[in-house]
This record gives sequence, C-alpha cells and structure tokens, in this order.
Amino acid sequence: MKLACADDTFRLLEHEHILELVRLLGLDGVDICLMEARSSLRLEDVRADVARSAARLDEQVRGRGLEVADVFVIPWTDFRTLAPNHPHAEERTASLALFEDMLDFAARLRSPGMTILPGIDWEHETPEDSLARAAVELSRRVDAARARDVRLSIEPHLGSVAPTPARALALLERVPGLELTLDYSHFVYQGIAESEIEALAPFARHCHVRGARQGRMQAPLRENKIDFERMIDVLEGADYDGFVGLEYVWLDWEHCNECDNLSETILLRDRLRETFAGREWKYPEMVV
Repeated sequence: MKLACADDTFRLLEHEHILELVRLLGLDGVDICLMEARSSLRLEDVRADVARSAARLDEQVRGRGLEVADVFVIPWTDFRTLAPNHPHAEERTASLALFEDMLDFAARLRSPGMTILPGIDWEHETPEDSLARAAVELSRRVDAARARDVRLSIEPHLGSVAPTPARALALLERVPGLELTLDYSHFVYQGIAESEIEALAPFARHCHVRGARQGRMQAPLRENKIDFERMIDVLEGADYDGFVGLEYVWLDWEHCNECDNLSETILLRDRLRETFAGREWKYPEMVV
C-alpha cells in the first residue's frame, strides 16, 4: 500500500506550499479536497476553468514526484446543500452538474478515483425513502464515472444517509459499482466495534486514517483507540490495492481543530510504515 496525505490537513497554507510539505514528508500521493468556500484549493475556482485548473495542478503534483491519490468533493459547508438525494429536483440537478464538472477534473488529473458524500436522511421522510433516492442518484454518478474510467466511492460519515456499516452496506447493495472511501473514525466515534466496521473492507477503494476514539472524531495518537495494525491486516486480506490517506483535518466541527496536525501526521505516517514493514511501532520517547 502507498501513503498519501489530504491537502486539507494543512488548509492554512497556500496550496503549492501544501504540496511541497507533502513531498517533504516523503509520501507517495496527495488527496485533493475540493470544498466550496473553505478548502485551500477552492471548488468554485476550479469550476471556473476545469481544464486549465487540472493542467496546472497536474504539473504541480507530478513535478514534485507525487501522485493524485483521490479527488474528494464536498459541495458546501453543510451536508444539505447540493446533497445527491436532495428532495428538491432543482437541487439534484445542480448537484449532478457539479458532480459532472468535478468528474471531468478528476479524469483530467488521472486520479484513480473520486470520493463524494452519499446524502443525508431528510426529516420529512423515512430513512428508507432518503436511502432509496440516494441510491437512484448515486447510480447515475457511477455510470458517468465508469464512462470516464474513474472509480467512484462514497464516504459513509456521521450525519449521512449511511452513518453505520449496516446502512452503508444497504446502500452498496442498491448501487452496483459503487465503492467506499473507508474512514474508521466516523464509526469509532459512535462506539461501533472495529469487527463490525471490517465488513466494509472488501468494498474499499480508498482509505482515510486518523486517530479517533469514542466521542472524538479526531484525536492524537496518545488517545487513539483504532487498531491500525489490525486495520491494515484486514485490508490486505481483502486485497486492497489503493492508497491509505493520512487525513488529520483542521475545521471547527467535532473538535477537529484541536490537534497538532503536522506532528500527528508524522507519527501516524511512521506507525503505518512500521506496520507495512511488519515491525512493531512504539510511541517515540520525548526528549525534554
């Protein structure tokens, strides 16, 4: 497996400086995160000229010896705006148009895949109805992505139509060809056992990793409860061949702005490298 890092980990930097930092960390790839009004590389700027934006970024990434590991698109700062399963037809039309632009961007970058959010449960209807509409809309997107030779995955996340492994599996059953960007932290936060999360491993196209524990979506490794060594064993057993993306983020949601992202990224990088090599990792002794 190869290691990548989300550009959103270092959101406060200029984007070229983020790419340079990822290179200096000795990683193989970078997850490109596009989020309206909040990411370092702005979704709205990319949409203004997709071809030019892709060409420029491709040169910046590959010129540093990196690969694009994934393109992760979140339409807005909430989960409702332009959700794929929005109850209003005009919002779904706008959501699909955004997806098509970002699919073009991902294809031009030669990204192995693209990650989107699956939609949410809507308060005026049953969770089953929200799931059914999500399945219809995601099926359209899978077909479009396949035509561009881009693998499409959703990230099952807290607050989504697929907040648990069981709901994620139910969605996958309805959408042939849909894959997962697997992030244990959304499930561990809820107190869901890793043995239950592992049922999703065969469907993983991409992975996000960061420290987490029950009640904390993002935690330093000293507080982390995810067994990363076991996780890697499970992925290997499922013949996983994608990137493992280090994804400490910095945003004011679920206390995700309370970690030293650089230090935690380095620590997790080293832990995973030792795991890949079959060696035991120990938290480094601190020199006073």
